Amino acid sequence: MKKVITLALLFMLGLTAVFQASGSQPATSKNDKAAKEVEALERQRFEAQVKKDYAFLEKAFADDLIYTHSNGKQNNKTEYLQSIRDGKSVYDKIEVENLNVRAYNDGKTAVVNGQIIIYQPNKPDGTPNVAHLKYVVVQVKDKHKGWQVVLWQSQKQAS
Repeated sequence: MKKVITLALLFMLGLTAVFQASGSQPATSKNDKAAKEVEALERQRFEAQVKKDYAFLEKAFADDLIYTHSNGKQNNKTEYLQSIRDGKSVYDKIEVENLNVRAYNDGKTAVVNGQIIIYQPNKPDGTPNVAHLKYVVVQVKDKHKGWQVVLWQSQKQAS
């Protein structure tokens, strides 16, 4: 039994040495790093949507984006960004209630799910316009463009 444990430890040490010598990281380490990057980018993207930071949003959304609103309406990247410019998609504040990121494919793909509260301008009768959403996002890492949202889908929840 001691021989098996000793051999297992030597094998693990050998793997560690190989990864260190080659400069590569195990897939789980790459996935963990990617998950942290994507979580930070998700929060920055919500802030950019509120501030109408089009330069950031242009980079954050892939050219083939499919953005499905909580009412079922779908936009591509151009349509969605135009909806913000035209005042059809207006965000006073986006509050993250929870955010879960799982990275795959050696840190090149991430699936995000979470819950947010979107505060929009008051309704015409003066009542608050607040949406509680559950959402799913898929991001892929392009070697030239970095992380980009390729899919957004949300669903309204009872407040």
